[in-house]
Amino acid sequence: MVNRVNNQYGPYRASHAPAGSLNALIKVLSVAFLLLSVALVYETKCLAQAGGHKLYGDLKVDESKVQGTTTLTYVVILYSRSGNVLGRLSLPNGGRYQFLNLADEEYDVTVEVDKKESARVRVSVFSPFKTDFRRDIELEWHTEFKTTSKPATVFADDFYKRSKANEKLFRAAQNAGNRKRYDSAISYLHQLLKSDPVDFQAWTELATIYLLQQNLDQAEQGYLSALHQRPAFFLALLDLGRLYLIQTKFEKAIDVLTAAVRVKPESADANYFLGEAYLQAKRGSLAVGYFNAALRLAPQGMANVHLRLAALYNGAGMKDKAAAEYEQFLKTKPDYADRKKLEEYISANKKQ
Repeated sequence: MVNRVNNQYGPYRASHAPAGSLNALIKVLSVAFLLLSVALVYETKCLAQAGGHKLYGDLKVDESKVQGTTTLTYVVILYSRSGNVLGRLSLPNGGRYQFLNLADEEYDVTVEVDKKESARVRVSVFSPFKTDFRRDIELEWHTEFKTTSKPATVFADDFYKRSKANEKLFRAAQNAGNRKRYDSAISYLHQLLKSDPVDFQAWTELATIYLLQQNLDQAEQGYLSALHQRPAFFLALLDLGRLYLIQTKFEKAIDVLTAAVRVKPESADANYFLGEAYLQAKRGSLAVGYFNAALRLAPQGMANVHLRLAALYNGAGMKDKAAAEYEQFLKTKPDYADRKKLEEYISANKKQ
C-alpha cells in the first residue's frame, strides 16, 4: 500500500551588558543561559521525563488508484522502543494524529488498515525543552494491498533495520543507559557495532553514552562515525553541534548545526543552538534570525531566547528592540525573580 513518507525538514557585537543597573545581571544571564542550555544534553538521554513533548502530524493517503470502496478509517498507533502500545487513534484520510506528554525517546508510529500494519515510521523525540514534534505521513494506496499476505512497510529516513540479535543488543544498551549503567551500555553497543559497523543509530547511542560520562573525545568520534554512515541523521547532527558548543569550538558547531537546520528546519532546538553558535562566535547579526525562528517554532519552551535577543540588541545600541524583547520575556515569565530590574529597563527604553 505504501511507498513514500514525507519528512519535514552589518554585524552586531553582543556585549551582554546593558547599561546601568542591568550590567551585572545580563552578563550573568548570558553565561548562565548558555551553560544551562548546552549542559542539558547530558540529561536528555538519562532523564525519563514524566511528560511534556507533543508528537503530531497529518495522515494523507492517495486513494486515486483504489478500485471500489476505500476504508473509512485508518488506525494510527504509537509504540515505545520496547514495543509497548502507548496510544491508538482512528483517523479519516486527511486527519491529524497527536500524542501528548511524551518523554525523550524514539517512538514507532504505525498505520493499520483492516487490522494490518501498512506503514511504520520511527520518530526521534529529543529536546531539552518542552516542544512539539511534527511528522506527517503520506501514503499511497495500491490495489493489491487487500490481497497481499504481508503488509507493505515504509520506514523514515532515520530508521535502521537491524538483525534480531543486534536489536536485542541495542535495546539492552538503551535499558542499561536509562539505569545509568554506562559501562554495560557501552559494552553492548561495541558488540553490536563489531558485527554491524554501518548502524548509525548505534553509533549515535554510543556517542551519547560517552557524552553522559563526559568523555567528549569519544563522544565526538561516535557522532562522526554515525554521520559518516548517514550524513543527514538529524539527531547526530544536533548532538554533535551541542558537543562543539560545550567544547567552545564555535565554527565547527556552526557547520554542523547549519546542516541540522537544513535537514529539519522546523526544529526549534536546531535553530536555537545555531543562533547560539553564531552569538558565541561574535557573529550576532546572523544569530538573530535563528533565535527568532526558535521562538516562532516553540514560543513557550524558548522563552529565555528573548533574553539572548535583548542582549544582542542592547549591545548594538538598539535599546528599544531590547526593551521589546524583555517585555515579551516577562509576558511568558511573569514570576521572574529580577522582574523589577527588567521593568526599569523597559520603562527607560521602550519606544513610545
